[in-house]
Amino acid sequence: MDFSFHRADARIPMEIPVILDGHRRVPGTESTFTENVSARGARVMSVRRWDLDERVTFASRTGEFRSSARVAYCQPVQGDGFAIGLEFIEPKGRWVVQSPR
Repeated sequence: MDFSFHRADARIPMEIPVILDGHRRVPGTESTFTENVSARGARVMSVRRWDLDERVTFASRTGEFRSSARVAYCQPVQGDGFAIGLEFIEPKGRWVVQSPR
């Protein structure tokens, strides 16, 4: 299976504690971390399998950043869990990578 994706922004390897919410089948929040980040999204580790294009609420645990996001991909990872690619839809607050203007 080809998991190559076109990226508008370079990803920066960075573990940031975040909270995910809004899973369709498993209610409740999940505390997890990013694997890499960009100005427009993040790759996040999750114990849940997410559907393509599913909407999720993404927030930094510090509360400085929050966004609704779209699941761009969901890949199983070695062991338990999944890596999900999130594209920010309505970012609010200060993210670790700012969009170039």
